[in-house]
Amino acid sequence: ALSGINQTYFTRTADRSLKRSLCQYPTQASAQEAGMSLEEYQQFVFNACNLFADDPEGEWLKVRASQQKVVDYLNKADVIQYKSKKTDITFRVKDRIWMNSDGQTNMPSGEVYSAPIEDSVNGVAFFDYPIVYMGQDVHNVTLWVENGVIVKWDAERGREVIDEVMKIPGANRFGEVAIGTNYNIQRATKNILFDEKIGGSIHMAVGQAYKQNGGLNQSAIHWDMISDMRDGGQIIVDGELMYENGKFIIF
Repeated sequence: ALSGINQTYFTRTADRSLKRSLCQYPTQASAQEAGMSLEEYQQFVFNACNLFADDPEGEWLKVRASQQKVVDYLNKADVIQYKSKKTDITFRVKDRIWMNSDGQTNMPSGEVYSAPIEDSVNGVAFFDYPIVYMGQDVHNVTLWVENGVIVKWDAERGREVIDEVMKIPGANRFGEVAIGTNYNIQRATKNILFDEKIGGSIHMAVGQAYKQNGGLNQSAIHWDMISDMRDGGQIIVDGELMYENGKFIIF
C-alpha cells in the first residue's frame, strides 16, 4: 500500500525537489527506549549534533571536508569487502555514487553511503546492534547472500520479524551500503537516525535503494542493519586495506 508513496519520496529526495532534514527532539519516550534518563538523552542528542562545540557550524564543515576525502576515494572503487569476526561480504560499486551525509539532510549526521550493484553482493553479514521494525526488536541478525539475493537469515531474537520482511518484494536485496563516522555516538539507542551514524560501524539496508546513489532496487521497505567494526573489523577496497578497527587508515 505504501509502495507508490515510497517511490515518490525516494525520487523527490534524490532530485532535491523535496527539501527536508530529519532531526530528533529529545523526549521521555525516546530516552526510555534508549535506556537513559531524559537528561542523559538530551546530553546524548546535543553531543551527537556537535552542539557543545564552540563553533557547531564549523565542526560540521570539518565533517564535510573529512568525509569528502572518503567519498572521493570510494567513488573510484569497484570491489569492496566488509570483514570482521562474523562478517565476510563483498559487493561492487563501480559507477555507483557515494554520498557525503554531512548534516544537510540528517541532524545528527556522519556517514558516507552508496548502493551496491544489485547482483554483486556475496557472503555472510552479521549485524550485532539491536534494530527495530514496526516496534519489534530484532537482535544479532545474520544474513547469507548469493549473487545479490538474501537466501538465508537468522537472528537471536526476532527471526519471525525477518521472515515477514523477506516476503516484501525487493526486501531480499540490498539497497544501501554505508560507513558510520560520528564518533560522538558510541552506543545504540534503537533510533536509526543515531545508530546508523555510530563511529566505527558499518550498515547495510535491505530493500529500497537511494536513487541519488544510482541504486536500482525497489521495495516498500528500507531497513538498516548495523555492525560494530571496532574490534578487528576491516574494509578492503580493490584489495587495499582502507579501514581497520573502526578507523580509516589511509587518509
